[in-house]
Amino acid sequence: MVKLSVIVPFYNVQQYAPDTLKSLRANARDDFEFILVDDCSRDETPDILARAERELPGAVHVRHEQNGGLATARNTGIDAAQGEYLTFLDGDDWLAPGYYEQLLASIEGLGCDFVRTDHVQCTARARTIHRVPYGRRGVVLDPREAILPADRSTSVDYAYAWAGIYHRRLADRGLLHFTDGLRTAEDRPWIWKLHREAESFATVGLLGVFYRRGVASSLTQIGDVRQLDFIRAFDQVVSETAQDRDADKLLPKAVRTYCAIISHHLGSIERFEPPVARKLKSMSAVALRRMPQDVLDDALDSMDIQRATRLRRLRRRPAPAGVSA
Repeated sequence: MVKLSVIVPFYNVQQYAPDTLKSLRANARDDFEFILVDDCSRDETPDILARAERELPGAVHVRHEQNGGLATARNTGIDAAQGEYLTFLDGDDWLAPGYYEQLLASIEGLGCDFVRTDHVQCTARARTIHRVPYGRRGVVLDPREAILPADRSTSVDYAYAWAGIYHRRLADRGLLHFTDGLRTAEDRPWIWKLHREAESFATVGLLGVFYRRGVASSLTQIGDVRQLDFIRAFDQVVSETAQDRDADKLLPKAVRTYCAIISHHLGSIERFEPPVARKLKSMSAVALRRMPQDVLDDALDSMDIQRATRLRRLRRRPAPAGVSA
């Protein structure tokens, strides 16, 4: 029986994949499997993964014939996973030795659906610890309790799939799969769904994932049209939350977060290619008009003047014909 399945998508990360795989080797155990999903890389990544399949204990190499994006690659790994528990890692990040054994022990000891962990963010040579924004540690709780308040950072804003471990029963219930084809913000509908529909979770003060920021090929560094998938992702968050039994309580958080993300992108619009920048403005204006308007009014009233003014100005922008998200 496989105890833990680790799902690791790779796409054109030949520079970083050897470090990732080396850290997986330092976490190998007889009952662990590492599902290495190559999302149709065009560099040397496929050769690196082919060697890893031979040399890394528990490695399973899966290759996409077409690039599908991170969400689709993770779904491929979930479908292939045999483990009682699942977790994720990105192909340009790495782990501390023995981290997965500690992570597994934490969820087995707590007996909950999923556990969320802290991580170390790495930008060049700088190292910064990022904590799950929830104060109670090592206590099993209802995940819905960690969604609010609306005006503070909460567990649904800490959306990193690799910062945690998940029981297989969540996959069996359809709660671990991502929305196919989302190129960015794929973890936002996913984390909201987990917190709305899972039955139990906990946070633990365990450090072991090293998250590499500033990678040139990362979508967070590329201002092309794929970045605009955040609109489709947050449309899904708002739509699904509106159907929740506690929609009146939870929608303000979903709408306020959506507004904050739109404002963030508008505030750094110069990094987008000019046609994409124009499309960002148009699609964001339409997205604001799709939101529940009374909830949007309250969200804007609760934000700082700079962000609220930026969004109100965008809200008044005429909708171009044929523009949609």
